[in-house]
Amino acid sequence: MKKILVGIMAVLFSAPSFAQYSSGGFSLSESTLYYGIRLGVNFSSITGDYIDLGTRTGMNLGAVIGARVSDSTPIFLESGLYFESKGAKKDKLSMGLNYLELPILIKYGVQVSDDIALLPYVGPYFAYGLGGKYKYNSDKVVVKDSSYDYMKHFDMGFKIGCGAEYNKLYAELGYEFGVVNIAKDNPQDLGAHNGAFYFNVGVNF
Repeated sequence: MKKILVGIMAVLFSAPSFAQYSSGGFSLSESTLYYGIRLGVNFSSITGDYIDLGTRTGMNLGAVIGARVSDSTPIFLESGLYFESKGAKKDKLSMGLNYLELPILIKYGVQVSDDIALLPYVGPYFAYGLGGKYKYNSDKVVVKDSSYDYMKHFDMGFKIGCGAEYNKLYAELGYEFGVVNIAKDNPQDLGAHNGAFYFNVGVNF
């Protein structure tokens, strides 16, 4: 967690170095291809009839690419690749789920001032689990397994949020919710779904 906070602070304190550039890593008034990096935290959980666990704090790290897709309105299509450390915990049970995630987002640009743009967005994401630890600590026994002994690797859902850009510095706040039942070996087909609030900062080029 300390490494996450140090990284976020490093990006924030680098803001003055971007003041020499024009507003945004892209222009709201013309077709532009842009790239970006993202770093942040998420507060994830797993809910449903199969399992209902509380919040676990994890990290996000990714790279994005986007472009304006309409000549008449400031609509942008953005995708990229993220590493996300999610999961959940409650009482004596902790479950970590690490994913590679591919989002496909539609963003709408709103110019607030000469230097600031708001970008509300929505879109699906597709994720594949890479690894994670399951731990249950009772009074008599400690169980340590792979989380994917209990959960499926594939996840899919939707993201909704809003970004803000000042010059090339970018920040966003959003929520993502899974629509795929990730529970494994579940004969009653009881639901278990990922969900996470997240906050990212980064830079657009």
